[in-house]
Amino acid sequence: MIVILEPSLAADSPERTQLLDQLTAFPGIEARVHEVRGAEQLLTEVYLIGNTARLTLEEVKALPGVERAIRVSEEYRILGRHKDEHRVIGFEYNGVSFGQESLNVFAGLCAVDTREHVEIMLKALKEQGQTCTRMGAYKPRTSPYAFQGHGKECLPWVFELAGRHGIRVIAMEVTHESHVDEISEALATTGHPTGVMVQIGTRNIQNFELLKSVGRQQEFPILLKRGFGITLNESLNAAEYLASEGNSRVVFCLRGMKTNMGDPHRNFVDFSHVPVLRRLTRMPVCIDPSHSVGSRERSPDGILDLMHVTAQGIAAGANMVLVDFHPSPTKALVDGPQALHMDELRWFLDDVALARECYLKRQALARSHAAGRKS
Repeated sequence: MIVILEPSLAADSPERTQLLDQLTAFPGIEARVHEVRGAEQLLTEVYLIGNTARLTLEEVKALPGVERAIRVSEEYRILGRHKDEHRVIGFEYNGVSFGQESLNVFAGLCAVDTREHVEIMLKALKEQGQTCTRMGAYKPRTSPYAFQGHGKECLPWVFELAGRHGIRVIAMEVTHESHVDEISEALATTGHPTGVMVQIGTRNIQNFELLKSVGRQQEFPILLKRGFGITLNESLNAAEYLASEGNSRVVFCLRGMKTNMGDPHRNFVDFSHVPVLRRLTRMPVCIDPSHSVGSRERSPDGILDLMHVTAQGIAAGANMVLVDFHPSPTKALVDGPQALHMDELRWFLDDVALARECYLKRQALARSHAAGRKS
């Protein structure tokens, strides 16, 4: 059962303490408190775990300080919708809103290589009015001999350059809990010139100790990539691991499934699951066309495959795009063949805007149809 407290109930108030004592006084019940920061207010949700079947919604709703109570039947207790459209969807971080009604583009380097390349990328983003990017400092690789990122050594100058060019959020993968501490320390040392959304990649989606550790920290929101060889349900349960530890500011990323059924693309593009995720959960949905397609091939119409699948995901309602660019793809240390060129940035962003316009028109058409059926 989920108990939503009244927004006016202060965190340090005696009334809230008394309410939590009452909730945990029920036999066989454990209470976990989660704070969900929306665009306008901080919402407190209490998750009652245990033998909640013996509790009635009426007796819980009657407690002072309770705004609503929801009976959970779905598997995704924290991040699921539970047929309650009034709970907060999304969050705000470092001045950027993330939700199921927003769209943010994170164009950048799959792996940080040189200071020069980072500055060229960030300068181009600033010129195009962008405030988000991706920058990989820690890179898990299939081969132990492949470049695995500069790690913490590059963090200070990457963050300083991001601040100089007005970048507010950097998506950055971590592969060990110590990386989160290194990122936090580097941000503090440089005066917090930017923000970081820590990313858990597809290879670590069932690294449960990493999930729990990253979920316990409250400083950074989390971008979770779907596992490339497991079911959607298993990947969503990985997201629940994060949220169950206290951090429900999670963006779920579709990045393609590993199967030869997707050939000649690098992975089988799974962006048809965008509306499924929006229906099942409250998480913003990201798409990663670069790792789904994995090449710069184009169709006879002159449009890159990567841009075609991006448009398909956005037209289906995606809220975030993670895409690789590089000033000199032939010199890139990771995934150069799939990186877009700098002179294609404006084209890509304009194409994204067209796809978003299409989605908004489709959304308006659906609402008009629903209104007509009611009249």
